[in-house]
Amino acid sequence: MNGVVLVGGGPTAMMLASELRLHDVEVLVLERDNEPTTAVRSLGLHPRSVEILDMRGLLERFLELGTAYPGMSGRFAGIEPPRPVQLDSAHDYVLGLPQPQTDRLLTERALELGTSIRRGAEVVSLERGDDGVTVALADGEELAASWVVGCDGGRSTVRRLLGIDFPGEAATTEWLLGEVRVRASAEEIAETSARVRLTHRGFGIGPAGDGLFRAVVPAASVAEDRTVAPTLDEFREQLVAYAGTDFGVHEPRSLTRFTDATRLAESYRRGRVLVAGDAAHVHPPLGGQGLNLGIQDAFNLGWKLAAVVKGAAPESLLDSYEAERRPVAEQVLTLTRAQSELLLPEPGPQAVRRLLVELMEVEGVARLLAERVTATGIRYDFGDGPELLGRRMPDLVLQSGRLYELTRRGRGLLLDPAGRLSVEGWADRVDRVVDGADALVGPAALLRPDGHVAWLGDDPATLATALERWFGPPLSAG
Repeated sequence: MNGVVLVGGGPTAMMLASELRLHDVEVLVLERDNEPTTAVRSLGLHPRSVEILDMRGLLERFLELGTAYPGMSGRFAGIEPPRPVQLDSAHDYVLGLPQPQTDRLLTERALELGTSIRRGAEVVSLERGDDGVTVALADGEELAASWVVGCDGGRSTVRRLLGIDFPGEAATTEWLLGEVRVRASAEEIAETSARVRLTHRGFGIGPAGDGLFRAVVPAASVAEDRTVAPTLDEFREQLVAYAGTDFGVHEPRSLTRFTDATRLAESYRRGRVLVAGDAAHVHPPLGGQGLNLGIQDAFNLGWKLAAVVKGAAPESLLDSYEAERRPVAEQVLTLTRAQSELLLPEPGPQAVRRLLVELMEVEGVARLLAERVTATGIRYDFGDGPELLGRRMPDLVLQSGRLYELTRRGRGLLLDPAGRLSVEGWADRVDRVVDGADALVGPAALLRPDGHVAWLGDDPATLATALERWFGPPLSAG
């Protein structure tokens, strides 16, 4: 029997696979497509995703290929804040990196850790049992797994087979996105883009590297089958319709379409099958939150599922996955809906946009929006306690080094400045660091493997309660 089968081979699946493999869980990824996609559906990683890469020792390989853009986090619906927004992060920048490169780097990491990946493997049915799941493929093969996670996108086969409703709004607007070569000069392109964007903020064209330009333009209508890529002629026609020129586009590297469809799964789990990433939520790409949201879903789920698979924690730990991540997705849907409205050229949305420009002058408004878009302001509900409880711990500079350097193995971490506490009974799952860093708020802090603060204080009894809640019973108990 396979340990965990992940359906879909995108960034959510590869992040989840790596997190599971850190805990020696057997992982098989089933991807329907024979080759990785070249479509550029995401252009960058937000500060929280960058922090996650740093926490697992992956950041340097991403920085080598990407470009850091400080000050981008404060933008909302294209509105520039009146002053720079300073996020509470050592990585207060957007890391520009086309999605195919992000996909490749995450896949390489998953393979390095021992993940098995099968391409050309299309899942057609699931049979759930008390002790496992049987996965049937289009070629007739059947695979047994202890757990299955659907990371197979907005049209998720896994979600459909589970019968999980996907309520929301159907697409009303569609955009075409292309990475192409052009014959027009850079000056002509910049001038034309600036002019068109005065009235059509859903239009844009600019350099994409390697001599290519990336252009986005509203489509004539919503396509019946959005899995079919637009043709170059269709792309040219829409450029002419909005800009009066097609800029001489030719030799496309990728042509894709995306919409403002907005949906959220009613549930993230049915027994031993879960959904994550776009399989759980879809929304307009405004703010670039989709890929980041999926990576962060995986980062939340991975250590929990690993603990359950290994028998270290009860299945009830998985209830916290939906309890924590579904409200985050709801908030993202709210943000993207709002930004979609603010881009419309009609008088009503433009009046709201002008009002928001004024509101962003108020101290804290731009920061609040930036924290929500970048996910650095998330606070999970762990009950009453200090403000830091439930939030991700920033990368503190400890006497022994940076905090995030201590999180590479995906284990829990007790920061014990006074050296008076113990993780006895949980030492196989939680590391203890005696370090009196001035930056540490409170006498001691327990961090989950995803870096969120699970407990603050100095009472051994309440610490033991938190350890059992998040890491399962102590070894001595069983």
